[in-house]
Amino acid sequence: MVLRALQRITLPKPAIVIQPPGGKTLVNFETIFHTDAKPFVRSVRLLGIRVDLEITPMSYTWTHGDGTTQTTSGPGVAFDASLPMTAYVSHEYVDAHVTVKPQVSTAYSARFRVRGGPWRDVSGTVTSEGSSVPLRVVEGKPTLVDGP
Repeated sequence: MVLRALQRITLPKPAIVIQPPGGKTLVNFETIFHTDAKPFVRSVRLLGIRVDLEITPMSYTWTHGDGTTQTTSGPGVAFDASLPMTAYVSHEYVDAHVTVKPQVSTAYSARFRVRGGPWRDVSGTVTSEGSSVPLRVVEGKPTLVDGP
């Protein structure tokens, strides 16, 4: 009954953030992805009784748009030069001159309590699928410049 109530809750739609920004990335270059998903609480009434649900993101499935996916336990992070590449959710596109449509889906787990009682786990998960974003994969062109 609680899982059915959880399935009826409108979940936040995850928005994918892509770096580099601007709708373009380079072929054979690590493209970084992240999203902003946070735990939240909702209350519902079941059989006239208030039930609190604590809903927490537990995994993220990144669809890269080129036929590949990856699942992570974290939402990724924005680029920070002090972090190693292993800190990021990233993907390297191998085909240039294509437009892909990456997107992210977030799976949530939950726990519930009745009338302020102890928290109990909800059996099962629910998923919210984000919209895809067009991303053009291009080749870099070397340019010689004057200077040191």
